[in-house]
Amino acid sequence: MTASSGLSARRDDSKGGEFPKTRMMIRSRSRSRRKKGCSSKAKLHEDRKYLPIYKYRADLLKAIEKFQVLIIVGETGSGKTTQIPQYLHEAGYTKRGKVGCTQPRRVAAMSVAARVSQEMGVKLGHEVGYAIRFEDCTSEKTVLKYMTDGMLLRELLAEPDLSSYSVLMVDEAHERTVSTDILFGLLKDIARFRKDINLIISSATLDAEKFSDFFDSAPIFRIPGSRYPVEIHYTKAPEANYLDAAIITVLQIHVKEPPGDILVFLTGQEEIEMAEETLNRRIRSLGSKVAELIICPVYANLPSEIQARIFEPTPQGARKVVLATNIAETSLTIDGIKYVIDPGFCKMKSYVPRTGMESLLVTPISKASANQRAGRSGRTGPGKCFRLYTAYTYHTELDANTPPEIQRTNLASVILSLKSLGIDDLLKFDFMDPPSSEALLKALELLFALGALNKHGELTKVGRQMAEFPLDPMLSKMIVASAKYKCSDEIISIAAMLSVGNSIFYHPKHKQIHADNARKNFHIGNVGDHIALMKVYNSWKETNYSTQWCSENYVQVRSMKRARDIREQLESRLERVGIELTSNSNDLEAIKKAITSGFFPHSARLQKDGSYRTVKSRNTQTAYIHPSSGLAEVRPRWVVYDQLVLTSKEYMRQVTELKPEWLLEIASHYYQKKDVEDLGPKKMPTWFSYK
Repeated sequence: MTASSGLSARRDDSKGGEFPKTRMMIRSRSRSRRKKGCSSKAKLHEDRKYLPIYKYRADLLKAIEKFQVLIIVGETGSGKTTQIPQYLHEAGYTKRGKVGCTQPRRVAAMSVAARVSQEMGVKLGHEVGYAIRFEDCTSEKTVLKYMTDGMLLRELLAEPDLSSYSVLMVDEAHERTVSTDILFGLLKDIARFRKDINLIISSATLDAEKFSDFFDSAPIFRIPGSRYPVEIHYTKAPEANYLDAAIITVLQIHVKEPPGDILVFLTGQEEIEMAEETLNRRIRSLGSKVAELIICPVYANLPSEIQARIFEPTPQGARKVVLATNIAETSLTIDGIKYVIDPGFCKMKSYVPRTGMESLLVTPISKASANQRAGRSGRTGPGKCFRLYTAYTYHTELDANTPPEIQRTNLASVILSLKSLGIDDLLKFDFMDPPSSEALLKALELLFALGALNKHGELTKVGRQMAEFPLDPMLSKMIVASAKYKCSDEIISIAAMLSVGNSIFYHPKHKQIHADNARKNFHIGNVGDHIALMKVYNSWKETNYSTQWCSENYVQVRSMKRARDIREQLESRLERVGIELTSNSNDLEAIKKAITSGFFPHSARLQKDGSYRTVKSRNTQTAYIHPSSGLAEVRPRWVVYDQLVLTSKEYMRQVTELKPEWLLEIASHYYQKKDVEDLGPKKMPTWFSYK
């Protein structure tokens, strides 16, 4: 597609090539370094011309000038993400506002911004920056801003018309995250009353007609890829153990196939670490018989400097194998991949509103994902894709596409954001694929119970305070309630640690007992998981944030640094919502009451058989304390929990003991006396012992 009207491309080279003059004598070593810098910059400039998108630059800019909303379809690796914002900058769009580009994953937002800043020859955080949750690497100079879709949603709270932007590009739109789907509805509305803003919806799949229809028949601009042919190999029979099959396939390729790097798709950190360890062991056992195999893992919790290794050129005579989650399907482009191993699985989050149960289960991928994975091997030359499943499975058992996240997630956080933006009638909101009415109702009920909404569904003062924190509403309510119990200092530490996820402790296989003992030290007194996390943070802080302390206690230093960054952000937001920073570290009951104020809808009571029953939900659930909890063996009579997850069993994660009378004291609108009447001592199981 081409547009009839042209757009002159004005390139400002005033900041390029030349170095400032200096009166000092420049040593030869500095001169050679400078030459090297110049040559690498020139190479980056040349590399841009070889991307498939380059030859369509002029037509693309004409189309963007002619049409306010444009759908762009281009295969991963065509250069959409890195080049389009630069083209817009070169064409003068940044003179009237920033160019923003959203990404569904924070890893992609960071790595793409770093690449673009290199190509433009500017410092990251200056003209080119990124913003992810709890980390803002931008400045007043920033004109090209990469961010997660969730961050743009939060910007809308402060700037509902996004007046500081001239162009917004929603990238990887095919991933259909919750935030992306909400952005679609909001940006469509903004474009109708802001005729001076351009919207670009960018997708790597061919399902662009759906996006076009949603945006009032917006035109589609297709960028043909330079994909080479890919040989697809299937297994003759289903694999009993796909992880082992993947490892064997890596070794067979390494020993028998011509040079070229390997990309293996696995479902998560645990599988990746297991595969890395097994491959290292087997390669060592082969000794000097085989060439060097460089193993590069990539997953969300990995430090960015280790993730960056996947982009480094493979040394001559060696082969690189990248072990990745589905982030490498579309969000990251890795040069040199010639072989792809696709076991056919991913981890998918789903949510059942009826039970309030979240699950993160290994499930078969869709056909669209399988095709994306195969395409990774045909970017720089002919490739091969080894599917560890049968052709029959591909053709008859895989779904065509992955269901949008908005139809399989807890919507409480989304609804709180929409209410904060003044969108009250959710049933009339323009969803591309509407969530179920049951999911909407469940989320509204929760927000009402937390005091974020009144009986008319309007945002309360508490709700406005909660919306200021980029957290799950239960965590936000816990922070807001901490003001009453004079323990906001302790509660933001707990919230920061919970936000990091389950990556605080690590368990090296050869030191399992030591690691378990170190972890148990924080649980002395059966304080519960929330307070144990607070103790971890405080102990680290007391050692002046020591890396050695982390090592001695089997605590991940990168997770702790992230928790510290998050805590600093939460502390600054306390001031914004008028909550004083107060400490009450010796009053554990006050801290537990603040925790209960956020998580009271998640209460459970011990049963005779050692399981728990959730107390107040339309469908009470049987659940168990997760084995990683410090209370797993203690089994208190009453608990509150952070989340209910289905893995091998229905587990409660992050558990704290409570007194049942607290539920009536804190949430009398939610619990009645009959809900919290305790079981008599005679009814308790024989193994139960009173403290």
